[in-house]
Amino acid sequence: MPQNSIHPSLKDKLVLITGGGSGIGASHVAAFCAQGARVAFFDIAREASEAVVAKNADAPGGAPLFLEVDLTDIPALRAGIEAVRDRLGEIEVLVNNAADDTRHTLDDVDEAYFEDRIAVNLRHMVFAAQAVAPGMRARGSGVIINTGSITWHAAFGGLPLYAMAKAGVEGLSRSLARELGPDNIRVNCIIPGWVMTERQLTLWVDDAARAKIKQMQCLPGLVQPEDIANMATWLASDDSRMCTSQIFVVDGGWI
Repeated sequence: MPQNSIHPSLKDKLVLITGGGSGIGASHVAAFCAQGARVAFFDIAREASEAVVAKNADAPGGAPLFLEVDLTDIPALRAGIEAVRDRLGEIEVLVNNAADDTRHTLDDVDEAYFEDRIAVNLRHMVFAAQAVAPGMRARGSGVIINTGSITWHAAFGGLPLYAMAKAGVEGLSRSLARELGPDNIRVNCIIPGWVMTERQLTLWVDDAARAKIKQMQCLPGLVQPEDIANMATWLASDDSRMCTSQIFVVDGGWI
């Protein structure tokens, strides 16, 4: 990967990342730490998250703060955000990254599974934004970055509730951008393509998948977690100060 650009405006900013213990989230943690930001992240995977903390222990902004938080538990989410605020101050950048793209079919869905998939992939984004917005309003600035998905744009099968939730993320992002914009809070959405995380490589990226990626992308090569994190650091920085209510696709030209 090429060396990342440095965004001086991110130095010392307090960034909260959900799902930072692995995959794209872990790349977000590393990228913001490398920018000199102060980073906190939530995850439920303690061992993996502690490894992320250790890996970034010598970052310019200091080691990231990990809090074990189940994002489907909204009171726990609110308590986690309050704990970050108490220890580090007001959150200036929220990266709503956490999600779970477990495969399922329409026949797999019952009421409980429906509620669970919405809780995992959409609901926590609403309440995280709600919790950080007052501090951003009081300061007169802030950035919220939500993570969508290529799946519904490309009409992927095999995960209808995930695709539905991710379509909702885009609607949420644009609506919040309009609501929060007068307070100089920017809200954007990143749409990753098929990203080569450890989870994807272990579960789904076989030779047929690689052939499909090669066929569908305009660009050769594979989308890496760092490609998503690089977009997020730019969107969080003052370099993108007039960008809001936008959908930024990082997929090698698939859609």
